[in-house]
Amino acid sequence: MVEGCYLKLTPGELAKRAEQATAVLADCTVCAQQCRVNRLEGELGVCRGGRQAVVSSYGPHFGEEAPLVGTRGSGTIFFTYCNLNCRFCQNCDISQHGEGDEVSAEELAGMMLDLQKRGCHNVNLVSPSHFVPQFLEALAAAAEKDLRIPVVYNTGGYDSLDTLDLLDGVIDVYMPDIKFGDDEAGRKYAGAAGYFTVAKQAVKKMYGQVGDLVLDERGIAARGLLVRHLLLPGDLARTGKVMEFLAEEISRNAFVNVMDQYHPAYRALSYPELSRRITREEYREALKTAERAGLTRVYTG
Repeated sequence: MVEGCYLKLTPGELAKRAEQATAVLADCTVCAQQCRVNRLEGELGVCRGGRQAVVSSYGPHFGEEAPLVGTRGSGTIFFTYCNLNCRFCQNCDISQHGEGDEVSAEELAGMMLDLQKRGCHNVNLVSPSHFVPQFLEALAAAAEKDLRIPVVYNTGGYDSLDTLDLLDGVIDVYMPDIKFGDDEAGRKYAGAAGYFTVAKQAVKKMYGQVGDLVLDERGIAARGLLVRHLLLPGDLARTGKVMEFLAEEISRNAFVNVMDQYHPAYRALSYPELSRRITREEYREALKTAERAGLTRVYTG
């Protein structure tokens, strides 16, 4: 079994990083929104997350990419709320409407251990950017109770570089969804100023920590970067810019999932340009775009 890289940290290092991250909550810059509210005192920023993590659900998941799912599933933990406000969010009950319950560090650690007990290949943190301090607290507790499986950081890409530094040597697989290859699109459709500029810096940092995706002898992700990109109708996501960035500034061997499952959800119908699914021709053109950029590991499910 592939073990999590956090097990290689020196004794007490996880707890130290959790303490450092928690201190940031007092003037919150945990994610790229940089709200600077005091979450320790109940003030809420864009993400609406407070001192405790909020979790919607957790369990083995078989709908992720094959290298994550393997034979026993990816152990997903769905965090409530989000540091983005995507107008087309397909999980808006969780990300925008707050479906979920507050959990303590001990409870979150228990979820991780339960996922391991159930045979999951990894702990897959879904939308964790705003709850990194709480995750680190829980991981420190879970590691003391023999958590050993790798950790996947499944993010919308709007991450703080300082926070990513605290995750160096902790995260085995980074899985950012680069949503837009354009800053203005990120502002308009996700409420994220400078989105592409921030995401590019964050993904470079992630890649510097873990490199290209490496699979074990079973074909299961052991370590590395796995990028998602959801196609939007009319190329609103600026797919070509995303693929060029990955090929030219990350790696032509970057593992990229070009996703075609967009459908209008949440507030998408308020934007005529977002009110339809993508066409088969748009999907085929996106794959050609990735190929022309020089990417060699384009995943199509």
